[in-house]
Parts: sequence; structure tokens; C-alpha cells
Amino acid sequence: MASVSSIEKGVSGEPGEKIAKFLPNQAFWGSVTINSPFGLFGEVFNKGTIFDQPIPVASADQVKEGPAKILTVLEGDKVQEFDIKILKSNPRKSPTTKGLIIKVTDPKLLEKTGGIVQGMSGSPIIQEDKLIGAVTHVFVNDPTSGYGGHIEWMLQEAEIK
Repeated sequence: MASVSSIEKGVSGEPGEKIAKFLPNQAFWGSVTINSPFGLFGEVFNKGTIFDQPIPVASADQVKEGPAKILTVLEGDKVQEFDIKILKSNPRKSPTTKGLIIKVTDPKLLEKTGGIVQGMSGSPIIQEDKLIGAVTHVFVNDPTSGYGGHIEWMLQEAEIK
């Protein structure tokens, strides 16, 4: 397990980053079998989560422009929810890691990070109580915005139906 100790705020031209360290004497949470542009895949041993039940998954064509949330860690290991807006969804027929254009709208997240920072890649994107994707990239010249990948392509990469 890792713990976020500080955040370097992003500004135009310089993406920020999360500073974290692995905690000593922690049990492994899983193993990695695939490392691809669509994420890390493997087996989770410790199934601790912030959800009581599995979250439904949305297909790329179900994603709408408008409000959404991301889940990420700003301090320690506490996962928090923050407001974003889906500016564009491109549900192409072929996989891409840049199928969503997102903008951070949450005042707390903007104050702390300037928007999207390095280390947020993989942060889940939730819309209407469904998992729609994950953060993939920050726009270097506008850290309030970035790309996300549709969960549909990640599941396809992991060969999960």
C-alpha cells in the first residue's frame, strides 16, 4: 500500500504530481499480469473497497457530456470523490486511451492540485452511479482538463466480458 504525502500543484506548462511512498511492512494487495496502455491488470488479493457492492459498468455509448465524479487520493490512503465534467465522449469502435475529455470542476481539488496531476492516472470516473472509465492524461497547458479512457476498452484489454 502507498500513502500520498504531498502534492505538487499543476500550472500551465508544468503538470503537477502526487508524491507518495510505499508503506513498510504492508501485505501485497495483488499481482500484475498485464501492463498496457489501458492499465494494469492482474489479481487483487485484498478486496478492500469504498463501495459496499460492485459498481455497474457503462458502455462507451452510454456516456454523456455533463457532470461526473472521479475517485482519487490526496492525503494518506483515503479515497475521496471529486466533481468533474465530461466535455466530450468519443465512443469509437476501436480502442483508445483518449476517448473522454474531462474537466475538473471541484473547488477543493482545483485548490489542492490545480486539476489533474501525474499520479491520478487510473482514477475511476463515475457517472450516474456507473463506472465509465479512468483518468489517463493531463493537458500540460491546461491542468484543469485531460483525457480519460472508457472502461469498455479496459475490460476488452483484460478480456473481461
